[in-house]
Amino acid sequence: MSILDFIGPFTQAALVTVWITLGASVLALIVAFAAGIGRLSPRGWIYWPTTVYVEFFRGTSCYVQLFWLYFTLPLFGIHLDAMLVGIITIGLNVGSFGSEVVRGAILAVPKGLTEASTALNFSWYRRMRHVILPNAVVPMLPPLSNLMIDLLKQTPLVSLIAIADLTFVAQLFRQQTGSALQAFGGILIVYFLISTVIVALFNALEKKLAKGLDGTRKAAS
Repeated sequence: MSILDFIGPFTQAALVTVWITLGASVLALIVAFAAGIGRLSPRGWIYWPTTVYVEFFRGTSCYVQLFWLYFTLPLFGIHLDAMLVGIITIGLNVGSFGSEVVRGAILAVPKGLTEASTALNFSWYRRMRHVILPNAVVPMLPPLSNLMIDLLKQTPLVSLIAIADLTFVAQLFRQQTGSALQAFGGILIVYFLISTVIVALFNALEKKLAKGLDGTRKAAS
C-alpha cells in the first residue's frame, strides 16, 4: 500500500482540519473581543465572569478541556458531536489568550483620544466603535495572527477523540504501511501551507486596515 492509496482519506482529513481551524478561529476571535472588552468593564457582573473564564481556560490544559467536554458532558445529559467539541474547546482555549491581546491593545490607545471622545459626550458604544477599536485593531492583528497559528497547531488534539483529521489519518497510514516519514512528512507540509495562508490573510487585513486608518487620520487633521 502506497501513499497514493491514501490520497482520498488525506484530502478528506485536510478538509476536516481546515473546517475545525475555521470554526475554532471564528469562535476564538468572537470570544477574545467579548472577554477582552468585558475585562475592562467597571460593572462587576461583566468583569468577574469574563475574568473567571479567561483565568480558567488559560490556566488549564487544552488536552484536559477537550477530554472533559467530550467525556464528562454526556454524564449530565449533554451530547455534542465530536467535531463540535473540538471546535468549542480549541476556540475557547485560544480565545482566552486572545482576550488579553484585545485588552492590551485597547489599553494602549492614547488617552487623549478617549478623553476627547468623552468630552464630545460620546456614549460608551460610540467611543468603542468609532474611536477605540479602530485604533486598537491594527496593533492587535500580529499577535492575533500568531494565536491563530497556535490554534492550528492544537487541532491534532481532536484525533484523540476519534476525529479523522490529518494527524488521525497519518497515524492510520503509518500503522498500515510502517512509513512514518511519508505519513508525517506529508502532513507537515499541509500544516505549513495552511499556516502560510493564515499569515497571508492577516497581513493583508493589517495592511488594508492600516491604510484606512491612516486615511482617516489625515482627513481628520
